[in-house]
Amino acid sequence: MLVTFSNRLSGDITMFGDIAVQLLKLMGHSGTVPSALSAEDVPAALAKLQNAIDDIEPSPESDLLQNEDETPAPISLAHRAMPLIEMLQTSARDKSYLMWAYNS
Repeated sequence: MLVTFSNRLSGDITMFGDIAVQLLKLMGHSGTVPSALSAEDVPAALAKLQNAIDDIEPSPESDLLQNEDETPAPISLAHRAMPLIEMLQTSARDKSYLMWAYNS
């Protein structure tokens, strides 16, 4: 399943459901889809997500290839979180909501 995040000013962000739920939980949310954050709750969720991502130790090879046959390394959770962090920052500046739902 796919989950799409949206707010008033940004374009939509679509993620795989398991990653989206993991990020929602890092934001301090239950992980329920669909749901939303009010404008007042966005700054706290942003801070929680940023702190959680900062605590994740990146592997030294995160941006390198895994082996000689040029198999790409998996994308880290920190990299996957970047678009959502930017959307939360926009929502915080604009004092607007953030919502998400399954993408059909």
